[in-house]
Amino acid sequence: MARIQIAQDPVADELLSTDPFALLAGMLLDQQFPMERAFAGPAKIKDRFGTLDPAAIAVAEPESFADLCATPPAIHRYGRSMAGRIQELARVVVDEYNGDTESIWTTARSGEELFGRIRALPGFGEQKAKIFTALLAKQLDVKPAGWTKVTGDYGRKGFRSVADVVDADSLIKVREFKKAVKAAAKK
Repeated sequence: MARIQIAQDPVADELLSTDPFALLAGMLLDQQFPMERAFAGPAKIKDRFGTLDPAAIAVAEPESFADLCATPPAIHRYGRSMAGRIQELARVVVDEYNGDTESIWTTARSGEELFGRIRALPGFGEQKAKIFTALLAKQLDVKPAGWTKVTGDYGRKGFRSVADVVDADSLIKVREFKKAVKAAAKK
């Protein structure tokens, strides 16, 4: 995998770069929470739980898993509910992809199929699926035919989303873009 730098933390970014489930879980956590902290969440889980193996997470005792996710510093502002979503995601990876997270994107034959697979994951709405598809293309060079069509503006060059975060400067530019979009929407 390529060198991901979304969390802006060497340990968390190394995990995102080497563990596909960490990257997928980070994207799941990226809502109503600063993106770099969301993408640092998988490293917290691994540190506290001992592994990010989807099979182990899927069968973890829910209350105990929620406790470790909600312990400060929590993996998310809604640590307990996000723990449940992480477990749901892990179950899908185990049940539908034989525990091989990366196969979600490496075996997709088209951008439409890739987007559809991501969109079908628990916690991935249309916008999140577009952004994650763009992230895979831009940062991991996963570019099945038609990927730009399914990602819309997120596939374009610029600093629109987490798909475009490659260092501290790009994180700031993405954050500025998001603020400008919110401000324009209020007008």
